[in-house]
Amino acid sequence: MEASFWLDKWKRNETGFHAPEPHTFLLRNFPALKLSTGAHVFVPLCGKTVDIHWLLAQGFRVTGSELSQIAVESLFQDLGYKPEIALTDYGPCYSAGCLRVFVGDIFRLDADALGSVDAVYDRAALIALPQDMRRFYAAHIVQITHAAQQLLVCLDYDQTKRGGPPFSVDERELSTLYAADYTLTELEAVAVPGGLKGICPAQELVWLLSPKRL
Repeated sequence: MEASFWLDKWKRNETGFHAPEPHTFLLRNFPALKLSTGAHVFVPLCGKTVDIHWLLAQGFRVTGSELSQIAVESLFQDLGYKPEIALTDYGPCYSAGCLRVFVGDIFRLDADALGSVDAVYDRAALIALPQDMRRFYAAHIVQITHAAQQLLVCLDYDQTKRGGPPFSVDERELSTLYAADYTLTELEAVAVPGGLKGICPAQELVWLLSPKRL
């Protein structure tokens, strides 16, 4: 999947994937991470999600990574923040208060630029990527966050009934991607009302990925 796919979505304002309220999974399950106030949360492929509004309101520091500059500018505008913009090797970095967002290809972001991370909130990043990219994405997130714990939201449905995105990622694939570094715990599973765009039944799930420490 080319970067232009998502960039064009933002340019044409085809952002039906953007929810107007924080995800209920976030509200109900984020405490499972047991973070202290001021902890650093990384939100990959963040778009302009209002989940970031909620995280900031809880007193967390948030770093996002997003391909679309349109999305990032909209996020800061919605928050009422006037960002400082710095040029980095990765790309422009927008920052204000306890929020910073790197604009560019997430695969160019490294651990040094990101800094120490206490938790990753994968709202819908993994399921936005086709299967051949998910393996590289998962390994990259593990590497740049030093296997920080994750709260990961995904979908499970019959992929033969509909092409993504969002793509179906079941427990078997999650285990393949993450079991070497994490213990996976399913926290909640909810049937998607009306199925996936009315085409087929689907479940939305949230997983806790707890690091395996040597």
